[in-house]
Amino acid sequence: MTQTFICIRWGELYGPDYVNKLYAMIARNTARPMRLVCYTDDASGIRPEVETFPLPPIDMPASHMWKSWRKVSLWGPALEGISGRVLFTDLDVVITGGLDAFFDFAPEADFVVAENWTQMGQGVGNTSVYRFDVGSKAHIYDAFRNDPEGTIAGYDNSQTYISRTIGERRYWPAPWCVSFKHSLMPRWPFNFVRTPALPADARIICFTGRPNPDEARDGHWPTTPMKRLYKHVRPTPWIAEHWRE
Repeated sequence: MTQTFICIRWGELYGPDYVNKLYAMIARNTARPMRLVCYTDDASGIRPEVETFPLPPIDMPASHMWKSWRKVSLWGPALEGISGRVLFTDLDVVITGGLDAFFDFAPEADFVVAENWTQMGQGVGNTSVYRFDVGSKAHIYDAFRNDPEGTIAGYDNSQTYISRTIGERRYWPAPWCVSFKHSLMPRWPFNFVRTPALPADARIICFTGRPNPDEARDGHWPTTPMKRLYKHVRPTPWIAEHWRE
């Protein structure tokens, strides 16, 4: 059985190296045949093993077309080049453990997602890592298409909209998907003297907001001068061990 992974990339926030590293990390952490499909507006520089397709079409206000709301397009009734069950990951993840279990877990569920680390118990999934059956939740896409401006105005972000609209879901076992910033960073002021540790049972590390993987690897947290009083990360060598081609 070939396991299909998908991602989406637009603009210049993440270069093709992020896609290439994602492919390499998936390949190192799967025992079964795999494929990575990337929906993108620019396939240049992406390694040939990655299957690339144009961004799925969607109509939305120009002010949000190139923000995270763009990912709602993945919930349409069909996606080019794929069908069936797929695992989506954001580009800014570091994969540190086996991925086959993400396809085996809760086989009866057609949507499995990481529980959002800052909203535990509130029914909100973090869509950095989720599994779904293509086309099975097209009502998310349809509802957005019917009122894109009202939908954007009514929710803080796209993952909250998805969580409130999708219906039934399951959450990954908590140790599998963790947030670098919210799960692994030592609390202030210890973040100035302690390096974030990698849990032995973690499989996917999600980098929500800043720092990005390369920044955390190098001990750099871009922020304002005032916030540097508490936003600090020490160089984190284990990121380089896993986040590579």
